[in-house]
Amino acid sequence: MTTTHGRATKSRTTYMLARYPLAPPGRMSLTALARTARLHPELVRRYVALGLLECERDAAGQLWFPPKALSTLARIQRLRAGLSLNYAAIGLVLDLLDRIEELEAELSRAGRPPPSHREE
Repeated sequence: MTTTHGRATKSRTTYMLARYPLAPPGRMSLTALARTARLHPELVRRYVALGLLECERDAAGQLWFPPKALSTLARIQRLRAGLSLNYAAIGLVLDLLDRIEELEAELSRAGRPPPSHREE
């Protein structure tokens, strides 16, 4: 204790704060993903269990999602609501869409534009 003008005051000890990221860089937690997509976390877990959505688990068992998970969730929701597809069909459509993107990327790397989606 130190005294200031006849009064006893406690001395203060300061500590340096270390900052640690709460999420791995470029990844979203289950809670953050569900909140952003406006879906219940259990529905997101179901999509993971069905193999429709990619994720990683950390040592504590927490789910972490890549940045593209939001667009995948949007696709799942559109296919489910717009076309009334079941989960197996959604998985097949997602696989086909991913394959189309890969083939278009290969064409682009080869210097050839992807074919037009409409016929004239």
